[in-house]
Amino acid sequence: MATLVPLSAIDPSMVEALLDTAFGPDRHARTAYRIRAGMEWLQPLSFAALDEDEYLVGSIQLWPIALTDLQGRPHPMLMVGPVAVMPDRQGEGFGKALMSASLGAITPDAALPQVLIGDEVYYSQWGFGAKHTGGWHCPGPFDRGRLLVRCSNPAILPSAGMLGPWGVGVETTNN
Repeated sequence: MATLVPLSAIDPSMVEALLDTAFGPDRHARTAYRIRAGMEWLQPLSFAALDEDEYLVGSIQLWPIALTDLQGRPHPMLMVGPVAVMPDRQGEGFGKALMSASLGAITPDAALPQVLIGDEVYYSQWGFGAKHTGGWHCPGPFDRGRLLVRCSNPAILPSAGMLGPWGVGVETTNN
């Protein structure tokens, strides 16, 4: 049985070790890291999963990012991930619990579109899909079919643009 706690309650070195184990030491070269470069993860939306012995077995972080459209206007979004689970504990529901906790912590009436890079078959259970991201670009290599978005009103999504950090001076809270 998993216990979910705020990620801020976990020693950062333990989180880094989990991420290295789950994704490898070269994970910082991935495109997702470029998208959120220079940003801090959002503490109210980021969680850790502890197993029955209170060992860290998983984590999830959400980040403020933006899609800058072709006219140079930023459209604020949230980036989901990394979603990390210790390889020997995958398939036990920790990832699902972390996703549900983070997405459930987003205030529905103030929700921003959520973006992630991942397997659509898995993440579609939370409403993520690639249907609206065909004209979007990332600052590095990416598989277009793995660039996913979840949005309650897809009509607000720009059809084209570049994902990157949420610009300096842009409010990052859901007031």
